[in-house]
Amino acid sequence: MTTQLMPSAQSETSSQMTYDPVTANPLHGNPLQTRADVETALHDLFNPLLPFYSEGGARVRLDATAGHFDRAAADLEGFARPLWGLTPLAAGGGSFDHWALYRQGLAKGTDPEHPEYWGTIHSTDQRMVELAAIGFTMRMVPQLVWEPLDQRAKDNLAAYLLHARKFDYADNNWKFFRILVDLGLEECGVAFDRALTEQYLEELDGFYLGDGWYRDGNIRRIDHYIPFAMHFYGLIYAKLARGDEARVAAYKERAALFARDIRHWFDEDGGTLAFGRSLTYRFACGGFWGALAFADVEALPWGEIKGQFMRHLRWWADKPIANRDGVLSVGYGYPNLFMSESYNSAGSPYWALKAFLPLALPEDHPFWSAEETAAVTDQAPVPLKHPGMVMMHTPGNVVALSSGQQNWQMRQGSEKYAKLVYSSRYAFSVEVDERAYQMGAFDGALAFSDDGRHYRVRETNEVAQIAVTTLFARWKPWSDVTVETWLVPANPWHIRVHRITTPRALHATEGGFAIARADLNADTYIDEIGRGAVISATDLSAIVDLAGGREGRAHRALPNTNLIVAKTVVPQLRGEISAGTTVLMTAAMALPAGAGAKVALGQVPQAPDIAELEALFAREGSDVSAILVPERF
Repeated sequence: MTTQLMPSAQSETSSQMTYDPVTANPLHGNPLQTRADVETALHDLFNPLLPFYSEGGARVRLDATAGHFDRAAADLEGFARPLWGLTPLAAGGGSFDHWALYRQGLAKGTDPEHPEYWGTIHSTDQRMVELAAIGFTMRMVPQLVWEPLDQRAKDNLAAYLLHARKFDYADNNWKFFRILVDLGLEECGVAFDRALTEQYLEELDGFYLGDGWYRDGNIRRIDHYIPFAMHFYGLIYAKLARGDEARVAAYKERAALFARDIRHWFDEDGGTLAFGRSLTYRFACGGFWGALAFADVEALPWGEIKGQFMRHLRWWADKPIANRDGVLSVGYGYPNLFMSESYNSAGSPYWALKAFLPLALPEDHPFWSAEETAAVTDQAPVPLKHPGMVMMHTPGNVVALSSGQQNWQMRQGSEKYAKLVYSSRYAFSVEVDERAYQMGAFDGALAFSDDGRHYRVRETNEVAQIAVTTLFARWKPWSDVTVETWLVPANPWHIRVHRITTPRALHATEGGFAIARADLNADTYIDEIGRGAVISATDLSAIVDLAGGREGRAHRALPNTNLIVAKTVVPQLRGEISAGTTVLMTAAMALPAGAGAKVALGQVPQAPDIAELEALFAREGSDVSAILVPERF
């Protein structure tokens, strides 16, 4: 065991004299307790954007980074995404001083003869995504963005939207974007082909799995796009559609079912499970709760819905999520391009403003008038068969044991979808050097190397099943190596059992939860045979070899790999895997520092019996929904 002392009072004092990036967060210092606080938050988030609007108002360019689409589309993204918050604000009677700027931008951006024209759509295009916010705004506040336009501007805007909706949209949540445009066209009296609307509504129904859950297209991916896209847009449709009562009722019923499950993706402090792609949208993850209110769906008691919504906003208020000028950064808990997607431009984070949908509701709506109630948590594990997860609530955290998903389309898809475990408090880490096996974070993962330099982790599963509250998966890091993994909850610990069959010797590294690393290495590190752990001023994280033999270490991960904090320590177990069949037994946990964490550290669960696990799945195992779609290469 190696122990370092905590930093001196002098070093703490000097650090307080320097710039604190948390203060640039527009939510910083806002109590976020009332509707007025939420309205203030929206203004504070929008105002830093004003200097970056182009002269014609149609484009917003925030920095030099790029998405895979062209600059005009990225500039449209910067222009349109704030509307997800500004439109509900106006619909609810809130004041906003810059609607003339938006009218001007709409006129110039859709005028082919103007230098700020957004460009003509020829096929599936990022512009289709951003036009959804414009359709939503035309539907909600036509008096602000449509009626004041001159006839030429109206004709150009209508023509632009009509042209865009003729092309195929991506085969996932994008199909809602045509529907949102159509809601706006209908409100403004523009004729369009309604058969295209109905076609996409039917195709979206094809993604529905049951019990409130969708998948985001015909792929092995069930992530935050289900609450902040599929249900979010469905609830908007349920509120605004005319003459489609059966589908409106179905959307509301599905959302009510979904709420009972998705609340277990949120911890008692308002943090949400860090999992999947597009996490740079940050508090868009709370948009589902606001959408329930917008559509008047009391899926849970209003106090619980409001509590989930408000706590989630408050959770973000002390994170350094903005640049020095108050513009939201690409990243999650701090600016971080490593975790970004190829489709993230500088304007992308402003999808976060989808969280402000409840501002369309008056102060006396039961959502706003209700007293917040605490999150519903349970010491018992909560199985979710559709995403292939078993949820565990621990203090200030929610943990998801996970099997069944994949995403080969996104950068770091393995880290975002195929780890063994995910968390709200500790998030997850992305690897930044595929040729540095010795330096890999591998938190929540099992990594193998056959040369000491490169590595393989789980990317997909051949089989993924759930039985009661236990998960099983079979996966292949190489075509000739098979791993069978069982994940067993043992709150606050969880147990991982791996049976590895390999024709050649390998080296394996298995990681626990990453926690924040103090400057000057001022944490307590436990590096010993059979156990790795780290104890900081705020957290304790440990991983234990239940079968003995592997070397434990508290690994100082490369910087900027974890999503929430820039410097972390990850407890790991490391050892050789001989040719033949090897069984690894692992227990891991992380808790806020304190007496309870120290007690838990001494109460390591017992290793399960593999024969009993196999018998359980023979009796009660069923396929995880996510696995029931063929792999896409």
